[in-house]
Amino acid sequence: MSISVNHHGLRANLAGTREEDCFRWSYSSVDEIETELASQEYLQSLIRRRRFDIDALVEVPRGVEPLSWLYEHMRQICVELGYYITAMHGECTEHGCPLMRAAETTYYCAGHGRPRPCTAMGYSVHTLDYAVRQLSSVVSFPDRRSVGESSVKHFQSMVRRLYRVFAHAYFHHRELFERQESTTCLYARFVRLARKYELTPESLIIIPELPTTIIG
Repeated sequence: MSISVNHHGLRANLAGTREEDCFRWSYSSVDEIETELASQEYLQSLIRRRRFDIDALVEVPRGVEPLSWLYEHMRQICVELGYYITAMHGECTEHGCPLMRAAETTYYCAGHGRPRPCTAMGYSVHTLDYAVRQLSSVVSFPDRRSVGESSVKHFQSMVRRLYRVFAHAYFHHRELFERQESTTCLYARFVRLARKYELTPESLIIIPELPTTIIG
């Protein structure tokens, strides 16, 4: 039985709550949440309830700026991608994947000062670290509730690099990619956002269309 509580507007999981009973609450709008992280909390609640409804997830809520909604999505994607990379760690080894490749293309890693070859796992970790640092930078994103057009270039760079992690998984660890996508729809959410905000050319989207990535 869940012992999550809502006391005077505060929602929390009490000590001892079972994992399957955590976060048993939802919000119908961002306005219901009276914290500085309202958009983040609303997005996480939406994902828990409608993870496979990509249209609903990317739709900008009333009262939230479009680029701020994109910012919250990118933060959440980085969190989930951390688990994704951890799941890939067991089979994406230095011996099996000594270079970061997607199909026939090899990518150099920018996480060493100067771009150079890197293992696929090293590239994935370094790229995720880069994205997290960018999203946490008060220079790149001074105010998460009001993200300016000047920050779009940071999103574009992040999306271009992070896409390669998904592409490597698809072309070189297909079973893992399909297993992850069937339970999280993380790639579908990521690529839908990239297209919605025009963050990457279509020519760089090299994973074949999935049922969840096709816009009806």
